[in-house]
Amino acid sequence: MATETPTRPKPGTAKEEVQRLLDNLPEDSSYDELVHELAFERMIDRGLGDAAAGHTISNDQMRQRIASWAR
Repeated sequence: MATETPTRPKPGTAKEEVQRLLDNLPEDSSYDELVHELAFERMIDRGLGDAAAGHTISNDQMRQRIASWAR
């Protein structure tokens, strides 16, 4: 059975996406919190795009990469 990559519904424009993000944050959010959340959302979107395009590696391949960092 094939697994599907999760996707999140998105508005049509970047401006609409930023507005959705802002609307979901507390009113007293700091500038740093806003920037952090925007960057986090962007990383998630890019990761989902990579997964949808098949740009992934197995857990074993990732374990091997991490193990090589300690050498």
